[in-house]
Amino acid sequence: MQMKVLTAIVQDTRREKLNKTYPVKIRITHQRKQVYYPTRFDLSVDDFHKLFTTKPREEYKRILLELTTIENKAKGIIDELKDHFTWNAFEAKFLKKQSDWNSIFSACQDYIDKLRGEDRIGTAVSYECSLNSFKTFTGKEEGLSFEDVTVDFLNKYERWMLKEGNSLTTVGIYLRNIRRIFNLAVKDGIVSKDFYPFGKDRYEIPTGKNIKKALDLTAVGKIYNYECLGEAESHARDFWLFSYFGNGLNIKDIALLKFKNLQGDFIVFERAKTMRSKRSNPIKITIPITDDIRQIISKWGNASGLPEDYLFPILTPGLTATRQRELIQQFTKTVNKYTKRIAANLEVGKEVTTYTARHSYATVLKRSGVSTEFISESLGHSDIKTTQNYLDSFENDHKKEIAKALTAFKHTKDQESHVNS
Repeated sequence: MQMKVLTAIVQDTRREKLNKTYPVKIRITHQRKQVYYPTRFDLSVDDFHKLFTTKPREEYKRILLELTTIENKAKGIIDELKDHFTWNAFEAKFLKKQSDWNSIFSACQDYIDKLRGEDRIGTAVSYECSLNSFKTFTGKEEGLSFEDVTVDFLNKYERWMLKEGNSLTTVGIYLRNIRRIFNLAVKDGIVSKDFYPFGKDRYEIPTGKNIKKALDLTAVGKIYNYECLGEAESHARDFWLFSYFGNGLNIKDIALLKFKNLQGDFIVFERAKTMRSKRSNPIKITIPITDDIRQIISKWGNASGLPEDYLFPILTPGLTATRQRELIQQFTKTVNKYTKRIAANLEVGKEVTTYTARHSYATVLKRSGVSTEFISESLGHSDIKTTQNYLDSFENDHKKEIAKALTAFKHTKDQESHVNS
């Protein structure tokens, strides 16, 4: 049986600094050996004692809270190691993220590096945008601590972003990334929950205005029956329709489809977006191969038919994740260019993109009486709230028709009056 491992917040008074302060450290004691681990604080003897008074001032409360968070992290690792405590095992866990304790920038950069290492290039770019935006706002390259990101800080950041011409949607995207970094920091004991600035009665991330993106069935029919002017329009129109008929597939998922995903009368696959996050319970999407889908595959698909070959000639084997992303972005840009032109020629009244196809698929099904749960499953959403954001509101004309149902008794009375007369 090993001796108990002890922790303490102490002031290392062995060497005084020029400003008459001493470093505050976390002391770990095991089998009569003591090791001191540094923190970012240097305090005078008097100030250190003030941390532990009955009613410390706010600044001392914040310092003590951060120190306690670090100590609690040490205690958690000690509990995890239990009877197998060794200094090497402890330090491997305790010092792993020490450089991130006081810098949200370095924590964010570490996560970006992790994403790139996993070939999640698009997500990494999104986090880079958030990080660069924060750096521009603060005018700092380093040194922004988690504790600096308060509710007031986030409100000021939001106002600054809007003043710079960004939308609430962009603000929401950037801050959801920052919230993710906070969540990881809290989980790892890098920052206390007491410093967490997000949530109810704190800072609530804006969702942006829900702009109608879906087309009604009439507009979809116009695109379907459109007489294309050249191969470029035909190519773009067909891939837009493939997305619409194919459970609202985005272009990345279409590009990654392989012949092995054709299983009888269905296309069966996992979305690239959720493939990593749902490893323990993968979400498989099943798409019926309709005559329209079959014709598009026949017209634009690769000829080989080998299981590991891509269904469409958008990508080729052996590409890096970065090159894959570039080709998918270029393909999406081309499809959007010509579908916008088609929509303008048809006077649809909306800007039509590949994103519109996904929203239209969900909204047309909803208006046809299909349950939100079924739509959520077919889109590959793990949270039904995400699906609800996709579902466009009913048009005003449809709302008027619904309102008429409330006064149907008037029509009955009018008919009776007509018969009596």
